[in-house]
Amino acid sequence: MTRSLRLVTAALTASAALLLTACGSGGGDSDPSDKIEGADGGGATSASPAPSKPSGPDRPEVKLPSTFKAEFVGWSSGDPKKQAILDDGREELRAKYAAIIEADPQSEAVAFYDSGASLTTARKWIKSFVETDDSLVGSVRVYNAKAHISDNGAGVLFYCVDERKSATKNRETKKVTRTPDSPDSVLQYRARLSKSSKGVWQTVSLETVAGGCK
Repeated sequence: MTRSLRLVTAALTASAALLLTACGSGGGDSDPSDKIEGADGGGATSASPAPSKPSGPDRPEVKLPSTFKAEFVGWSSGDPKKQAILDDGREELRAKYAAIIEADPQSEAVAFYDSGASLTTARKWIKSFVETDDSLVGSVRVYNAKAHISDNGAGVLFYCVDERKSATKNRETKKVTRTPDSPDSVLQYRARLSKSSKGVWQTVSLETVAGGCK
């Protein structure tokens, strides 16, 4: 597998029986020909503003540098219970991005928002970047989120991630490898979540479908 495809095939692949329909085709207006932010290596690396942390138990602070941005569009619900799933699902994804950038497969934030099979595969995914000494630059757009609570109390979350403006950057060589400009670079994420004893919606299984949000 080439490095340029690692974001597209971010194989956090524990399957789950999921209840929602596929993401729609919104959000396809980004221009993948735009310059990758942070690729030159000369810009500031201060942390970009983080979304407000969910209320409830103390949660780890997740910071992303200005060289990599995760834009969450329309990430809201009028239902407080569904909003709680959206909030913790958002932080779960941000925690994994931050762990890749920090080269930290044992990230406490990732362990806070993931459990079981999802935590195991998340750590393997992060470790694959550490082993090749790669980080992330550019930006992703996360949109069209749909949350649901099933009859047995499990949470379900679908959303789309447009990775066409993202890239990997080798820490030693500074080589930048862009994500392909392809419909397959717009992924559908399908997550199952379980509410912990602390009231946190932890991701317990996750699968990604390349091109699932065409």
